[in-house]
Amino acid sequence: MNNYSDIINLPHHISSRHPRMSIEARAAQFAPFAALNGYGYAIAETARLTNSKIELDEETKLIINDKLNIINTHILEKPLATITYFIPDKKKTGGSYTSTTSNVKHIDLSNNIILLTNKNKINIGDIINIEI
Repeated sequence: MNNYSDIINLPHHISSRHPRMSIEARAAQFAPFAALNGYGYAIAETARLTNSKIELDEETKLIINDKLNIINTHILEKPLATITYFIPDKKKTGGSYTSTTSNVKHIDLSNNIILLTNKNKINIGDIINIEI
């Protein structure tokens, strides 16, 4: 019972070499650690939603083709267009849709690419709408 009677009433030791640790630093010692590196990222990646690519009907394809022909006719004027297109996801099946508004610099029909003045390259097959 009296095992600590020789030290129980001594004053608390204060080191002259080491500064006192902050409360945040002390708490960090007891914080949980990531036992599985990358597990949280893998869960977040799995939970991230993607959209499937919309298959256009023939009428919509003809409308887009007509608008591309109008743009190509006026390509020297670098016409302004808002293009909505599909961006495939690099890690999962599917992707997302985005719209960009820029002047059209060039339409490369051999590679099916539209070059915009904002340096975007859009695959013609990924376009779902063009507003000119």
